[in-house]
Amino acid sequence: MGSSGSTPATVSPEFRAVFRAHADADVAMSFDRFMALALYDPQVGYYRRNRVRVGQGPGTDFFTAASGGPLFGELVSTACVHRLRAAGRDPAAHTWVEIGAEPDTGGVLAGVTHPFREVRVLRVGEPIGLGGDCVVFSNELFDAQPCVRHVVRDGRWRELGVALRDDRLVEFELDADAVRAPAVRAPEGYHFDQPLAAAALADEIAAQDWRGLFIAFDYGKTLHQLITETPGGTARAYYRHTQSNDLLARPGEQDLTCHVCWDWIADALTRHGFGRPELDFQESFFIHQAGELIAHISAAEAARSSPRKRALMQLLHAGHLGQKFQVLHAVR
Repeated sequence: MGSSGSTPATVSPEFRAVFRAHADADVAMSFDRFMALALYDPQVGYYRRNRVRVGQGPGTDFFTAASGGPLFGELVSTACVHRLRAAGRDPAAHTWVEIGAEPDTGGVLAGVTHPFREVRVLRVGEPIGLGGDCVVFSNELFDAQPCVRHVVRDGRWRELGVALRDDRLVEFELDADAVRAPAVRAPEGYHFDQPLAAAALADEIAAQDWRGLFIAFDYGKTLHQLITETPGGTARAYYRHTQSNDLLARPGEQDLTCHVCWDWIADALTRHGFGRPELDFQESFFIHQAGELIAHISAAEAARSSPRKRALMQLLHAGHLGQKFQVLHAVR
């Protein structure tokens, strides 16, 4: 086991105990296992803590499209209705299922008038059981799944792991597993953070016996982009609205994310009988699928700078969230 030379990260006694309980004989584990503990462990996981993470208030770490109030939900609902009707489906026959909603919210449709038969909101850790006619919606679900980290050393892939040394976390390199090693070539020193768990989650969702619309708002790249345009990898940490590359700092207290591979999620949908998945920037998706609502809001708020108008601009403007996020959608 060789160290990568990363700076040791201080870790709480509670996380140290959980880490040791899941580590191997060398008190080490793969990065994706560490990320799973740091985010989802029932005792110390970031997403299992009873605290407000999303928003712009004190103590929050990041904000999402849903942070600006119910407008995001209105646009999403309108767009999904338009998408279903274009596919010859009756929205009123569909159950809305939101996966991965924050515990302190009622989901994206809270307070929003909608035509769906019923609304189900699944929190982190709740089983995903789907059946019948559904709209399966997620917002920044897939980027929060554990990733497998690799780097090219001496012309071959090496996997990155995490070890506990003198009560501190350090990164190390180990021989890449033949099954998990990337099946692509990259130059020396190139990092590839493989979002394998995100692809597996998409496959789990698509494999279940349901019909309707799959729609995921997230940020990601194609496989070609991931292996040619991101030499430092895409895994990032967020703490108090500050992005960092220090992935081992404050485990359980900071968010960890990784860009999804849209090709892999689209492949999972196609493999299970969905029609051709479409990928749009959030801006163009809303304009094409919820254009009438956008026009109505723009006309009603034209003469003033209201919170609703500012929220709309934030969701659509390319410099804000309009092109930061993308939308993958497909119908079966």
